[in-house]
Formats: sequence, structure tokens, C-alpha cells
Amino acid sequence: MSAGEIARTHFAAAMAAAKAQGQDLDAVARNMLSAAISSMLERRSVADVRAELLAAAENVDPDTDYMFMRP
Repeated sequence: MSAGEIARTHFAAAMAAAKAQGQDLDAVARNMLSAAISSMLERRSVADVRAELLAAAENVDPDTDYMFMRP
């Protein structure tokens, strides 16, 4: 199983548990993000984690075309 598959499996389980317990799904997702950031900060610098988060935020729109993409 790949790292992405592991993460998606556990995230889906957390979302299912949250829904079953009547929790706010966005609040659970924010807490998962916070936990992921805390985990990365244990091994990486603040600047490195910040750069990764900014890159993810800048590329959040799945419909965006990128300069390196060709039609």
C-alpha cells in the first residue's frame, strides 16, 4: 500500500466516524490537517513546512492549468 493510500484510508475512516457521531466534518478535517502539520514539524523546519503548505494552497483548484501542461 502506498503512502497516499494509507493516508486516504485513514482519512476516510476518520470522516466516516465523524459523520456517524454527528461531528462537523470540516472541524475534523481541520484537526487532521493540524495533526499532519505537527507531525511534519517534528522532522522538518518551519520554513520547509510553510513552503509545502503554500504550494498546496496555490494548487488547490483542480481545474487550473499550469504553465508546464500542454494541451
